[in-house]
Amino acid sequence: MTGIKAFGGYVPRYRLSRAAIFAANGWFAAGLKGLARGERAMGSWDEDTITMAVEAARDCLGERAREAVGRLTLASTTLPFADRQNSTVVKEALNLPDGIAAFDIAGSQRAGTSALLDALQAGVGSDRDLLCVAAERPKSRPGSEGEMTNADAAAALLVGKDELAAVFLGGHSVTVDFVDRFRESGEAFDYSWEARWIREEGYGAIVPEAIAVALAKTRLTAAQIDRFILASPMAGVSASVAKKAGIRAEAVVDTLGGVLGHAGAAQPLVLLSHTLERAAPGETILLAGFGNGCDVIVLRTTGLIDAARPRRGITGHLADRKPIENYMQYLAFAGLLELEKGMRAELDQKPVLSALYRERKTVLGLVGGKCRETGTVQFPKSPLSVATGVRALNTQDDYPLAERPARIISYTADNLTFTPHPPSFYGGVEFDGGGRMMAEFVDLDEAGVEVGMPVHMVFRIKATDERRHFTKYFWKAAPERGTTLNAATAAAAVAAVD
Repeated sequence: MTGIKAFGGYVPRYRLSRAAIFAANGWFAAGLKGLARGERAMGSWDEDTITMAVEAARDCLGERAREAVGRLTLASTTLPFADRQNSTVVKEALNLPDGIAAFDIAGSQRAGTSALLDALQAGVGSDRDLLCVAAERPKSRPGSEGEMTNADAAAALLVGKDELAAVFLGGHSVTVDFVDRFRESGEAFDYSWEARWIREEGYGAIVPEAIAVALAKTRLTAAQIDRFILASPMAGVSASVAKKAGIRAEAVVDTLGGVLGHAGAAQPLVLLSHTLERAAPGETILLAGFGNGCDVIVLRTTGLIDAARPRRGITGHLADRKPIENYMQYLAFAGLLELEKGMRAELDQKPVLSALYRERKTVLGLVGGKCRETGTVQFPKSPLSVATGVRALNTQDDYPLAERPARIISYTADNLTFTPHPPSFYGGVEFDGGGRMMAEFVDLDEAGVEVGMPVHMVFRIKATDERRHFTKYFWKAAPERGTTLNAATAAAAVAAVD
């Protein structure tokens, strides 16, 4: 028997007002006025599919031993690299063991559910846990409907055979070349077909039939479904499909369209993670993923669901939001507007790939060193310990720092150094238990930073080699605004936006 052991998610802190989008484009696309309510999640300039996947996976894994993970899958249609395994970068950032398998799964809006269904089925023959992550940062043409409805987000689920928070009851897949949207290799934006056709012949015909087969396989009736999850950027689709499938209206899960938006292939897993955060033991959940067919996954929560809840989850990230009304800032952060960067940005960012390989634990995993003789912690790790008055050579063991709390010990606000989000805040960070490093500070409020402020480390884009199109990643420090945000707090935030 397999199922879900843990779950988590990530939503960028910035939330772009849809009214601001319409204010900028309404002169051209007046028909968007009906969508100009609520907000959508918006990544910062230094976030992409990989960084969001890392944060979702960290939220899911918590303090679990990384050695127990035997496989990692990353599902997305907006992967940064076409010929570099994106899931491998996620693996390095999570400090997972080298002896695991890693896969990228793409090419369909149901890539997330396909990855999860595969993990649940493959878990039967595995003696180690399987980590399934889905992340998406879709680009939308300015003035389009997708610009209003799309979102940036990620979710992660840990699949295994023991200590299950939700048991896998069964599933079903239908694969058919129903083209509701497509994007040719090398193109930036999706092309979408007519909405009524997609709603009636796609969701309305394909999904209910797949649900019926899945229910027959699991020997359940539609009336036994407590929570029905179907992600769609079109309002009312999940309720319409539920009615056709015979599922009770009160079982339909909110798609979070008003407060989050639609995160493509990641959205079904985002909604599943959000649902599990609020589910009680003994609930039957049916998840459907649509795109070139349909995946259906049926789960039942257990008495361990409460213990499996993540540190923050989708609930916590929804509550921790920073409204954005500046449409131009959104365009710049999304890479849709090229601003004049000035001479200080004219620095060749050519990567040294041999050094990256040798120091991948340091750079991607934020692994320092701890001296066996003195207990001194340092970053980066080196043959010679920095312990005062001791000549300790080759005495350091690996010491991961990414999950350790830290505080700011010094800072600078620099208006001269180039950054896509000026001013550039950086300074010294000291970790609980020892170890110091210089770091950039991100996700700041208007008050900025101060000495002594608690921070946690986040995986972000450090720089981009624009000549060779290579993205460099490193760790930055973000203010610690609390690790547990309960459902009541998130519900209040949702109600405020609605």
